[in-house]
Amino acid sequence: MHLVATVNRSNLVIVDIDCTIDLSNQSPAEEETTEPQKQQEKKVMLSGLLNFVDGLWSSIGDEHIIIFTTNHKEKLDPALLRLGRMDLHVNMSYCTPSGFRVLASNYLGAKEHNLFGVIEDLIRETEVTPTEVAEELMKSDKALCDVIEFLRAKQMGEVKVK
Repeated sequence: MHLVATVNRSNLVIVDIDCTIDLSNQSPAEEETTEPQKQQEKKVMLSGLLNFVDGLWSSIGDEHIIIFTTNHKEKLDPALLRLGRMDLHVNMSYCTPSGFRVLASNYLGAKEHNLFGVIEDLIRETEVTPTEVAEELMKSDKALCDVIEFLRAKQMGEVKVK
């Protein structure tokens, strides 16, 4: 899809922006590469992306939302991160004990349970995403026990990333 093909009231999601754009800001002719021509054509230049974003917002009457995702914000050019281009930065971190309580309330309707303390301790010690916890909560009637088993397995490196 070409970026210029977006229509009014569009939502555009660019996943892993740090892998999608050429941060060197050189033209393809200036690069020395062994990549096939097809791969080279897929690259979006930083200057082209900046021009597109700036042009999008200056279009009168058009409403657009652009969402960029990255695992490496530090790799992005400051020109892309400045206000007016990226107005909101949302950090999607690992699950916290308070995050777990929100999930337990939403998925199980539980505000308190005798297993919450054990789960919260494990969450403090384990890098686990809210999505992973939510998946465990949705599995069965014994969801809290499943969460404990999952977190312990993840601590031991027995759970593979999907």
